[in-house]
Amino acid sequence: MEPTTVRICHLYPALLNIAGDRGNVIALQQRCRWRGVCVEVTDVTVGEMPDFTAFDLILFHGGQDREMDVAARDLSTKAPRLREAIAADVVVLAVCAGYQLMGRYYQPFKGPRLEGVGALDIHTEASSDRFMNHIAVECDFAGTSRTLVGFENHSGRTILGPGVQPMGRVLAGGGNDGRDGREGARYRQVYGTYLHGPVLPKNPWFTDHLIWQGLRHRYGDVPPLAPLRDDAEERAHHAALRMALRSKGKLTALEATPW
Repeated sequence: MEPTTVRICHLYPALLNIAGDRGNVIALQQRCRWRGVCVEVTDVTVGEMPDFTAFDLILFHGGQDREMDVAARDLSTKAPRLREAIAADVVVLAVCAGYQLMGRYYQPFKGPRLEGVGALDIHTEASSDRFMNHIAVECDFAGTSRTLVGFENHSGRTILGPGVQPMGRVLAGGGNDGRDGREGARYRQVYGTYLHGPVLPKNPWFTDHLIWQGLRHRYGDVPPLAPLRDDAEERAHHAALRMALRSKGKLTALEATPW
């Protein structure tokens, strides 16, 4: 009997790995191992064209504008297969640049528009200042109201179309555009967010949600994951939440320059 396995695609791991986002891979691997679930991680980079439907979870992380330009050029060929995987309910965690490029387009503050995958009904335009602060978001998509914490660092202003829902309501921080009180976007099993940190180690409930959805993609109707003892993770979560709430209403806006 084959062991229970989650297959993860890490998209552009060397190109898009800013603000410690690689820690999301480590968090997923460790929480699976603690439950006896095997993890296979495949790095997919420029010029490679896998069958994305063969994966259960795709990670698409953040980077600077120049790296985004390289990724956007390569995505022009990968986009149809990524959309096919999303239609098959492969789970996608897209952070910052990855979030922006999962949408219809990203318009940098300087330079030509970068076309996205078109999987999310969103578009993003860079502004003249940048959100840099701890952020807390209230989410209710996992069966109960939970908080998501992290650190945002972006000049993009993301506008959601009618085809997506936000990840949640901003409790403290800028979120998608600093005005409408929403952060991130969800569509099917795609989760787009501006939260770095990395986001998963400080939010074990969200990590487990992604793992569970990945297992459901591979094995169908599976029971919820057995809980783990998350003392350290919960302390980190609450510390980040306190920092976000203390800085509420004190967004740091810096002159936007290409990263």
